[in-house]
Amino acid sequence: MGKVRVRPETGRLYFDFHLQGVRCREHSALPDTHTNRRRMEKALERIEADIAAGTFDYGTTFPGSKRAQAFDKARGPAISATNRIRRSDLPRFGDFSRQWALERSVEWRHSYAIAVESILKIHLLPAFEDLSLDQIDRAHVMDFRRKLAELVHKPGRRGGVLSPATINRVIGILHMVMAEAALRHGVENPCLEIRRLKLQRTDIRPFTLEEINRILGAVRPDYRPYLTFRFFTGVRSAEASGLKWRYVDFERNLVMIRETFQDGRTEYTKTDGSQRDLQISGPVLEALCAMRPDGYETNPAAFADTYVFPTRAGRPVDTTNFVYRVWKPLLERLAIPYRRPYEMRHTCATLWLAAGEAPEWIARQLGHTTTEMLFRTYSRYVPNLIRRDGTAFDRMIAGALHGGVTSHDPAKGAT
Repeated sequence: MGKVRVRPETGRLYFDFHLQGVRCREHSALPDTHTNRRRMEKALERIEADIAAGTFDYGTTFPGSKRAQAFDKARGPAISATNRIRRSDLPRFGDFSRQWALERSVEWRHSYAIAVESILKIHLLPAFEDLSLDQIDRAHVMDFRRKLAELVHKPGRRGGVLSPATINRVIGILHMVMAEAALRHGVENPCLEIRRLKLQRTDIRPFTLEEINRILGAVRPDYRPYLTFRFFTGVRSAEASGLKWRYVDFERNLVMIRETFQDGRTEYTKTDGSQRDLQISGPVLEALCAMRPDGYETNPAAFADTYVFPTRAGRPVDTTNFVYRVWKPLLERLAIPYRRPYEMRHTCATLWLAAGEAPEWIARQLGHTTTEMLFRTYSRYVPNLIRRDGTAFDRMIAGALHGGVTSHDPAKGAT
């Protein structure tokens, strides 16, 4: 009986089975994950079923394999021609990709499923829809990527051309579709050796405390608690919009991030790591108290499923509507350079760093599983904000060069 195994040196999975008394190993580019193992195990079941039925075609299942020629030659041209799948019999990319998206959608958040559908509709289907799966080769993909890089957004879209990050996402979806095609139909995945485009580093632009005060002083009163909450908790837009009163614990001064609201629906947070408990500060507590509906103090359970920051219509804040009707006009009126609302999250992180909070605590508050992203994103702000900018090291070296090595006692200071 065949097995799905992993190469220790690469961490990649491969098929290990016997055909006509010969042990065959065919390697894949898939990393060793539970999902990939299940997919390859199902593919191996089909392979062994075909072997038992005498209909297995090595060349069709593993095109380009060195063993394919040997087995086809041994079987003879008549058998090979009878059992080989003709190119025209393979599914078209359009039909296969739609079926793939339908099957995989149960694994995805709604917002991600919408993004995949959009990429298929706008980019992939116009380019590959009528091609059979084995007609899509590396040359097709490389030319497609070149055209994406030259593609200009519709008038009015920011940036003009597609960004490297967007192009990487498009090619990433194509890679996922063709990886499934490789498992089901034995075609080569033309995306395997195509590198991701290098992303340019974008600098964050947090607001200053003076700008925060101006914004909170000028914003519409019904949005002031919402902005206060976002400036001083660092939550994402969808997390703030999806917050319900059941997740606010006034006794312990905690806000529990458990759900998000995006694209008109409430769902699970972005990742498991985004599930977290926030310790709220004084300004945030005041903002939450200001938003408590009438009757909350006497019967909070009645408002458990009510959103904390509803609009005048009683619905959660819609991010797009907020940006164009509240946020952007507000910054223009105050003559503050425009930043995305997401910069409120960066602002909170830099303020925590300025206050000297522990990086591990800040990472947990932001929903990061490690401090790596914290230091990578905010490192340039740490020296400017908390004055740990290398001057202590300069003093130590100066002491060593002009009078001997100094020591440092936290209780007594430098000696």
